[in-house]
Amino acid sequence: MAGRTSQPGQSVTGRVLAILAVFERSLVPRSLTDISAETGLPLSTAHRLVGELEEWGALQRDDNGRYQIGLRLWELGQHAGRQVREIARPLLQDLFSLTQETVHIAVREQAEVLYIDRVYGTRRVPQASRVGGRLPLHATAVGKVLLAFEEPWVREAFLAQPMEKRTANTHIDPDALRAELAMVRSRSFATTLDETRLGATSIAVPIFQDGVVGAALGLVTTTDSAVSIERHLPAMRGIARRIEASVGSLPLNAVKQPASTGRKP
Repeated sequence: MAGRTSQPGQSVTGRVLAILAVFERSLVPRSLTDISAETGLPLSTAHRLVGELEEWGALQRDDNGRYQIGLRLWELGQHAGRQVREIARPLLQDLFSLTQETVHIAVREQAEVLYIDRVYGTRRVPQASRVGGRLPLHATAVGKVLLAFEEPWVREAFLAQPMEKRTANTHIDPDALRAELAMVRSRSFATTLDETRLGATSIAVPIFQDGVVGAALGLVTTTDSAVSIERHLPAMRGIARRIEASVGSLPLNAVKQPASTGRKP
């Protein structure tokens, strides 16, 4: 293929995907030079491919000439998991009505939590995630639920990896986490306190599908509400059972890969 790259033999498709992955890591608009540097593509190759992506609508330029994700790609992405989101959204809204807190549903994607839908509450809670965003499994209540109910070898593979300490309160000791996950399995819920972002506490319950946990239902509130956060458990468990019944055989997590495959950069 024309043009050298830091990854010899990389196909045109691989190069295009590398360009799009730049925006997966961060939503900040990028210059052509930034894209070239982050992908390892020569400036001329990046210019050609970015131009084609812009023409198709996958990328668009802002007023400063920097590139960001285009509306056409956003529209295409809305089809991913649409059936599950359309079923779960009214139930998430019911949970919000009952709790007045920010609620979300998440699945495991490799060694991270992937948020597939969220309803925001009015309380000012430090937000660390967004729909389509990812966070480490060990630092979130939904992640701890998903990890706790995984097969033992998956948990051990995850615990053997280096874990990111997002705040001073993030639990990263493997032995302590192993014990915490055992407690999550016995209680069937998980909590966090200032582990992902200071000022935020969360609680989550499992959503079962065909006898295994396919997703987790979470609620986030302020740290000063941590003492009473378990009062939301009856409502959360009720909504989780309704999601299970409504989703039926639709896959909650179509891509379920071992945690040992590693984190994305």
